[in-house]
Amino acid sequence: MKYLRYAFLAIILLLCVTVALANRDPVTLALWPDTVTAFIGFGYSLTLPLFVIVGLAVGLGLVLGLIWEWLRERGQRVEGKKAQKELARVNAGTTPAAPANTTSTAPRDQVLAILDDKDT
Repeated sequence: MKYLRYAFLAIILLLCVTVALANRDPVTLALWPDTVTAFIGFGYSLTLPLFVIVGLAVGLGLVLGLIWEWLRERGQRVEGKKAQKELARVNAGTTPAAPANTTSTAPRDQVLAILDDKDT
């Protein structure tokens, strides 16, 4: 399985090198269009090979996506830490001052509510 993974990565690397060699032409990136640059009086442009620009765009997208997911999943990490602390307390033999979800007395599930009604 290890060799299969290395073979797959080698094929992906070969494809990336082939695409890079096919797209070596220089491309100019400008901060603004020429009309805006002429109106403002200054502008910034950068000339790089196309494969570098595509690689930087993909890399930037990956980094921004990872940061976005890390921020989005913050609540789950906080819940996990609370659960670990609660588990450590239970394993130590101490009882918590108040349970975490005592705000509502109604069951969260309709089936449990029906069963509770039958018991009474």
